[in-house]
Amino acid sequence: MKGITLIKTISASTAAFLAFSVSAPAQAPELALLDNLQKGEWTLKARGSEDAGRKVCLGDPGILLQIQHRGTTCSRYVIQDTPNSVRVSYKCGSSDHGVTTIKRESSGLVQIQSQGIEGNAPFSFNVEGRRTGTC
Repeated sequence: MKGITLIKTISASTAAFLAFSVSAPAQAPELALLDNLQKGEWTLKARGSEDAGRKVCLGDPGILLQIQHRGTTCSRYVIQDTPNSVRVSYKCGSSDHGVTTIKRESSGLVQIQSQGIEGNAPFSFNVEGRRTGTC
């Protein structure tokens, strides 16, 4: 009888352990490069352009991954993640998607290259992102 009770106890303990370990949702990995960027106002400017660029308030640095699809909910797949470079592929809905590479020069300066499809049309751009103040 003791053997059956022991087996039931072990089975119940194992089932409880598996239930708790499986029920926890998977956490999205933090991206090393984005975690180290300064918050605040950033200016995004096409490389080599005389244009003043576009200003963005960088509270969530993840917006730099989807400049072309800003404000759109997209699924992301991390291709590369190092302290000085990140490459992410993303898909928004049934047809829009892109791949963005960000290279960190300092906590206030990045180079961003992105290409993909938006509204059935291709896009490709290279911009420099520079922290320019507070917001």
